[in-house]
Amino acid sequence: DVARLFDSLAAGGVGIVPLDVAYAVVATMPSGIRRIFEAKRRSYDKPSGMFGNWRLSREIHLMDERRHAMVREIFEQERIPFSVVAPFRADHPLFAAVDPFVMKNSSKGGTLDMLLNAGQFHDAIAEGSIARGTAVFGSSANLSLTGSKYRYEDIDAPIREAAAVHFDYGQSKYAHKDGLSSTIIDFTNFSVVRVGHCFERLERAFAMRFGVTLKT
Repeated sequence: DVARLFDSLAAGGVGIVPLDVAYAVVATMPSGIRRIFEAKRRSYDKPSGMFGNWRLSREIHLMDERRHAMVREIFEQERIPFSVVAPFRADHPLFAAVDPFVMKNSSKGGTLDMLLNAGQFHDAIAEGSIARGTAVFGSSANLSLTGSKYRYEDIDAPIREAAAVHFDYGQSKYAHKDGLSSTIIDFTNFSVVRVGHCFERLERAFAMRFGVTLKT
């Protein structure tokens, strides 16, 4: 399924994929990114995020060794989803083939949001990105500001119609009555960009493991 997804994205398509945090829409080419923003009715002031893993964060995010070690420990020991926001290497080889339009709308103010630990399909996409040299960007599969969707059948029609490939893996692991998505943490100052899934566990882990109080 992930191989089929990458083939479709390379042709400019959009994919709907199952994550533990919610269903998501992803793309790699300008036509796909435009289609996502249009279908979601999403403001271009809100950039897409990148699908990644510990290795990609280590190579791409520009942080001190302490912060990299924190990301790795949460990634490996806690095994819960979270997104890292930090300055990034725009010259990383993975971005060499990324269109400037895509890069502009997948980063903000010199920072990049990278989702980690969002389940088996997500992890396979991250590994596929490394193997194929293709960065994958996306956001939740819902109309903007309407809450995440945890079952394929609940995804709004405009989102489904925008996608060339669809994968229905049943209900997302962290389905929540309030439509939450991943928790996003800005590692420049440990502020919380968005409170989402597993926030209490993340807050406790940062305090107990590193003595860091997340700023909400």
